[in-house]
Amino acid sequence: MSKIFVVYHSGYGHTRAVAELVAKGAGAALIAIDENGDITEAEWASLNEASALIFGAPTYMGNVSWQFKKFADATSKIWFTRGWQDKVFGGFTNSASPNGDKQVALITLQTLASQHGGIWVSLGQAPSNTKAATADDVNNLGGSVGLLTRAPADASVDEVHKGDLKSAELYGKRIADVTQRLS
Repeated sequence: MSKIFVVYHSGYGHTRAVAELVAKGAGAALIAIDENGDITEAEWASLNEASALIFGAPTYMGNVSWQFKKFADATSKIWFTRGWQDKVFGGFTNSASPNGDKQVALITLQTLASQHGGIWVSLGQAPSNTKAATADDVNNLGGSVGLLTRAPADASVDEVHKGDLKSAELYGKRIADVTQRLS
């Protein structure tokens, strides 16, 4: 059985809601980056033993939150020893706007995985881009590199778009399937 972890930062709870569904789809455990940008030594050890890592961060000001960036910078010791070489990776981001420069944040996650020598798993879902499409449709934001989700700025944690939540669970399952095939 593959060990998969979703390591994420969530400032207001919306990204956590997405992380929970990605983890459900992947059969993964969650590791939350705290408000200071830290995780525990035991959590670092779990990530080092993982078969796959799924990164999640909100998009703030056109990139990942500073807490996620602190975590990413702290992986440099692992990078130096190639400790995450050939692990499977995926990633997701959430913001209030339909675009909100989410693609920049997602590419930051993909670049981090690539610097570690990882194998990135794309979203693998066709976009819902017809006139009849709604926020309840899978991949309604039209991502491909990874998962893009939206929760309007005045929305509660329970109001992340339904289609994004469906996409999250499907993406987690895709990452688990790819990890299993490569194991």
